Amino acid sequence: MKRRDLLALGVGLAGTAACGSKSGKMKIAVIPKGTTHEFWKSVHAGAVKASRELDVEIVWKGPLKEDDLKEQIGIVETFTSQGVSGIVLAPLNDKALVAPVKAAKSANIPTVVFDSALQGDEHVSFVATDNVAAGKLGGERLVKGLEGKGNVVLLRYLEGSASTSEREKGFLEAAKAASGIKIVSDNQYGGATTESASSAGEALLVAQGADKGEVAGVFCPNESTTFGMLLALEKLGLAGKVKLVGFDSSEKLVAGLRDGKIDALVLQNPMNMGYLAVKTMVSHLKKEPIEKVIDTGARVVEKSNMESAEIKDLLSPDLTPYLGQ
Repeated sequence: MKRRDLLALGVGLAGTAACGSKSGKMKIAVIPKGTTHEFWKSVHAGAVKASRELDVEIVWKGPLKEDDLKEQIGIVETFTSQGVSGIVLAPLNDKALVAPVKAAKSANIPTVVFDSALQGDEHVSFVATDNVAAGKLGGERLVKGLEGKGNVVLLRYLEGSASTSEREKGFLEAAKAASGIKIVSDNQYGGATTESASSAGEALLVAQGADKGEVAGVFCPNESTTFGMLLALEKLGLAGKVKLVGFDSSEKLVAGLRDGKIDALVLQNPMNMGYLAVKTMVSHLKKEPIEKVIDTGARVVEKSNMESAEIKDLLSPDLTPYLGQ
C-alpha cells in the first residue's frame, strides 16, 4: 500500500474513533483534578448518572494526587490521541492545560471545563461554582461567627488552582469589609494533601500565637485544607475554640461540624457539577445550544441546618447507585 493511501486510511480510522466507542455510543473522557478526595467521588457519580440518562459512555481517569500536573496533561494528551468524542476536564492549572485543550480542539475534540477555570477560549463551556461568591459566603459566615471582631488567618490551597484562588479572593473581600476583623496571615499554602495541609496549618497557628488566644478564626478553601486544619487544631487543643469555616464535605468534616469543631462549611454540589458537565458536552456534540458559563451553586451549612433533607443530600450524597461502593 502506498504511503498516501496509508495516511488516508489513518485519517479515516481517526475520524471513526472520534465518533465514539466500539459500541457506537459517544465516548466522553472525564478528567478530574484527582481521584482520592470525596469531592471527586461525588463528581464521578454525577457523571455516571448523566451517562446513563443520555446513553453515552464515559471514561473516568485523573491523577491520584491533586498536584500531579504532568500526569493530568498526559491523560488529556492520551485521550486526544485515542480520538474520544469529547473531554470534560477540571484543570489543575489555569495556564498549563491551555495547550493540551487547544491540541484537542485542533483534533476536533471539544472540551468542557468544570470546577476550576481555564484561561483562553479553547473550551466550549465552563461548569462550576461561582467561586468568588462562594468564598465570600464563607468569609461572611466567619465574620458573623466572630461577631465582627478578631484576628483571622487564611490557609490557601495550591498556587495555580483557579477555583480555590477565587474562593480565597472572595473570602478576603468579605473579611476586609468588616472593620473589626484583622487578617494576620493570608500567604500560606496547605498543598495538595491532608498531611501537607495539617503540617502547614499547625505551623501557621503556632506562628500566629493561636495557642495564646491570638487567632480567633480560620478559613480554608477546599476539603483537604479544611480537614488538615481541623487536625492541626485538634493537635493543639484548639478545636472548637478557634472558629473554623471550611469548604466541601466528607464524613470527617460532617463529624467535625456535628461535634462543634467546625463552625460552618461552604458546600458546592459536586454531583450536580459532574452531571451538568457531561450533559453540556453531550448537548454540544449534538449541536444543541449551550451556555458558555453554568453556575452550579453553593450553600453555607452549619450545625443548625445540617439535618434538613436538602442539606443532608449535599453533605452525604448516596453514591452507591452510581459507583457501587
